Amino acid sequence: MQQDTTPTSDQEKIIIQKIRTLSPDKVAEVVDFVDFISQKDRDSRLLIAGKKLAEDAFKKVWDNTEDELYDRL
Repeated sequence: MQQDTTPTSDQEKIIIQKIRTLSPDKVAEVVDFVDFISQKDRDSRLLIAGKKLAEDAFKKVWDNTEDELYDRL
């Protein structure tokens, strides 16, 4: 089950209030950090999608009668 990651209005307000207290150089760090987290999330989703595609491609190799002996190991 995928959980909803959309921030609530209250969460957004809290984040914005906290960011407004920061100096411009710290705001730049926050922006960099958010970009880093976003890229990490995209990379993770891409890896999962690649694994799912590979499963179908390798299913014929993994599921065959010649290798049943190895399946029992």
